[in-house]
Amino acid sequence: MTTDARGSVLAPFAVRSFRFQWPADLATSWSFEMETLILGWFILVTTESVLLLTLFAALQYLGTLVAPAFGVAGDRAGARAVLCAMRVFYMLQAAAITAFAYFDALGPMPVFVISALMGIVRPSDIAIRYSLVGETIPGKQLVGAMGISRTTTDSARVAGALAGAGLVATLGMAPAYAAVTILYAVSALLTLGTAHKVKNIPTEETGSAAPTTPLRDLLEGFSYVWRTPHLLAAMTLAVLVNFCAFPLMGGVLPYVAREVYGTDQTGLGYLAASFAFGALVGSLVLSVNRRGIRPGRMMIGFTLGWFAAVVTFAWMDIFALGLLALMVGGLCQTLALVPLSVMLMQTSHPRMRARILGVRMLAIYGLPMGLLASGPLIETFGFHATASGYGVFGLAATVLIAWRWYAHVWRLDAPANNI
Repeated sequence: MTTDARGSVLAPFAVRSFRFQWPADLATSWSFEMETLILGWFILVTTESVLLLTLFAALQYLGTLVAPAFGVAGDRAGARAVLCAMRVFYMLQAAAITAFAYFDALGPMPVFVISALMGIVRPSDIAIRYSLVGETIPGKQLVGAMGISRTTTDSARVAGALAGAGLVATLGMAPAYAAVTILYAVSALLTLGTAHKVKNIPTEETGSAAPTTPLRDLLEGFSYVWRTPHLLAAMTLAVLVNFCAFPLMGGVLPYVAREVYGTDQTGLGYLAASFAFGALVGSLVLSVNRRGIRPGRMMIGFTLGWFAAVVTFAWMDIFALGLLALMVGGLCQTLALVPLSVMLMQTSHPRMRARILGVRMLAIYGLPMGLLASGPLIETFGFHATASGYGVFGLAATVLIAWRWYAHVWRLDAPANNI
């Protein structure tokens, strides 16, 4: 790689706000992944119930119903202010679990209550951080910046998952959660260094509109998506992958680790990290190859590859082959969803950006629904049959989405591909 190429890859770091945001997002993502693995294993071991495990995983996405409201707050107050408040909240919740663990009072009920509270806020974090990237990074650097930003999540899923398992195994629950609390505190402090929202400059399209209410802003965001075909197609695809793909390669992994592969917490860490490693490779590919991408075609094509990986993973009884299937799934996930998010930001009006990303986060509500459905299905039909059914349904539905919105997301001259 040439010096110029390296410089262009790192170009987003020339923006002061991004130099603070990237490590802040990294610390938050590490904490998220450590929490998910630590508490998921805790619930499975203490309750011996896959139903309660899927309920715990679903609670983390409770806030998807109010994600559009966080988007409205981001448009009105600025992404920086909203992110700072969210990350202070994470720190306080982690500190509460640390206290329970320190006094040997931690049980399933406190975990479920605190997870529900976290679940109200946490799903909106990625939408608001992407909105902040959109506010602070020049349009020509947005694809590269999104790829680099995505590495915070993907690298955390590799290192955070392994670190979470290792800390609990060697130090115990209380020290592990103290580390999570410290990471959240660091994230909140770094977020304070990001840029404030720049006031919108009136344009011919928006003019100098009269002040609106938050409810009107929220309804305007839904209306904007509904009347824009390529945005509606992207939202439909996002609901599909959250319902059919993420649950089988994420939320039920503790069950797969113990019941399918007969491994322990360390093996669970490797499973979670393998999916994340594939996603990280995808993020690096996008950060280097920023030109000439066709987001509409990429999100359809790689979603098909993702569901094919789900079906393959369903029948992998050998641990090493399971890791490989998860890596392929993670790679396809990034190459499908990052172009989708870039398309949403690049083709939406700047004053609507956070709202549209908030509506996009609403699609994550498919994930807890998919998780809650998978628990009884796994208990009744087994993991192999359930995962296969999810994957085959996802393949068929993706083809249907491509056919329904062909002119808007697949044709080369479609709005979704002209970025």
